[in-house]
Amino acid sequence: MELKDEVIINAPQAVVYAALNDPQILKECIPGCEELIKHSDTELEAKVVLKVGPVKAKFSGNVTLSPDAPPERFSLSGTGNGGAAGFAKGGADVELENHPEGTLLRYNANAEIGGKLAQLGSRLIQGTAKKLAAKFFARFAEIVGEHEVT
Repeated sequence: MELKDEVIINAPQAVVYAALNDPQILKECIPGCEELIKHSDTELEAKVVLKVGPVKAKFSGNVTLSPDAPPERFSLSGTGNGGAAGFAKGGADVELENHPEGTLLRYNANAEIGGKLAQLGSRLIQGTAKKLAAKFFARFAEIVGEHEVT
């Protein structure tokens, strides 16, 4: 499954990049995130509760950040295990560009799922993934824009 989108964030590129590397901000933005622990500048551990159709699961996982050309570009990859519900793994490439209204954030993400979740059907999974990504970026833009104003 692949997701692509772009969003304009009312903050300078350096502020957006720093926020994408701030575990407290990310925890506030990730739907269902109960815990996000930063082990190093590139390693994070997360606990997230998600409901996909009839399946509700608690995922524990790890995320690795790979700063390719900060603050313009970086990538991330991660894996999550939801026990009986299944697993998810994937990654994203993120690009940040200066924009008259702040910063244009463009992402291209891919994910692979298995277990009970994979049996739900690709349309339900794709729809849920798009909704979760939209919630994340809407909240992220709101928080980063607020931080920039204050």
